[in-house]
Amino acid sequence: MNDINVNSDTTLADIARVWRVDHSLKRSSSRHYLQWIRLFKSYCHDQGFEEAAQLTLKGATTFAKWYAQKHEIDEVNAFHSARNSLHAWACAERAMHHAIPEWDPTPNPKPSMTPLLEEFAVHLSEHRGNPMVTITKKIKHIANFLKFLKSRRRVPEQVKLTDIDAYVIDCRSHFARTTTADICCSIRGFLRFLLATGRMSADLALSVISPVVRPGDRPLRALPWNDVRRILCAVDRRTKCGKRDYAMLLMMSTYGLGAGEIIGLTLDDIDWRATTLHVVRPKTRVEFMLPLLPAISRALAAYLKRGRPSHSLTRHLFLSMSIPYHPLSSSSPVRHILRKYAKIAGVSAPYLGSHVLRHTHACRQMELGAPPKVLGDILGHRDPASISAYVRIASKRLREISLPVPT
Repeated sequence: MNDINVNSDTTLADIARVWRVDHSLKRSSSRHYLQWIRLFKSYCHDQGFEEAAQLTLKGATTFAKWYAQKHEIDEVNAFHSARNSLHAWACAERAMHHAIPEWDPTPNPKPSMTPLLEEFAVHLSEHRGNPMVTITKKIKHIANFLKFLKSRRRVPEQVKLTDIDAYVIDCRSHFARTTTADICCSIRGFLRFLLATGRMSADLALSVISPVVRPGDRPLRALPWNDVRRILCAVDRRTKCGKRDYAMLLMMSTYGLGAGEIIGLTLDDIDWRATTLHVVRPKTRVEFMLPLLPAISRALAAYLKRGRPSHSLTRHLFLSMSIPYHPLSSSSPVRHILRKYAKIAGVSAPYLGSHVLRHTHACRQMELGAPPKVLGDILGHRDPASISAYVRIASKRLREISLPVPT
């Protein structure tokens, strides 16, 4: 990497301009950050440090400690202010394509797996065809199960039904029935793996008893269409966050996209000339094209022009609205966004998860007479039976509006 002198290549006005173009900071925050940058520059000059080399998380931490001791102020507050200001500066430098060190060069350590779990992960991928998100979930379930067995001084090859029953009872005291049933499914798969690899001689999978989860016991995962309209109307589209949130929620309710599909969209998935949207189901990797409807086009154009940070280094469509503008990495932000506007709109429901708009879309399409096969293709289902969950929702809704039978 070529070293550069940040002080000579970049002025404070350049930094402020990048922040202003990205709509990332209020004027008061910008002034506060620039003040800390001036202090950092003076610190580097007095200590004989090169600014670019010190513009890292480690350098910011060292500077914050030095500043707190010199001025006898709280070190934690100094660290937060210095870190945020210098990180915003580093992002601005990177947006201007200046060569600077990585802010935090330490990679996030990956969770270690035992050889048995690694072999089980390969089995799930190569023999069961499970996607990575499912494999990660099942590995987590089995890792906890193995810890439980270890506490009972039992190795996996010697597991007994009494051990499994005890673990299921323990899980039921901490988790919901649906979660416990999911854990039991992972245990069955693990027991079949032990049998297939010759580690066990008896098939215990069929004897694993999990809590019964009846489809009718679950809350309906769909909203009345008027409630969806109220949620969309509650979004303040004058703000950059509002432009992003409105585009996300409108696409989810119009196309029936789930959180995984929304956060996986990139700028390259939008074909403005052909007016199409390319979508990939994260679990099944099924690809399909959707028409870019006029309302969606207007919402996306408003977000891209006046909401999405212009200097982001990622091609992902929907980003966080604070520096360093990282892609939304899970369904949690989507769920919080939906609940935020549902609360503003006065909409309450037993279930307000990230998939509620997907279920609402499917229910509405079935009520309008869309063929189940077409709907399944749009939603990216491999198994036609997957549409049965939406049939239950549609049937209950239709009962509410049923007409009296003439006698």
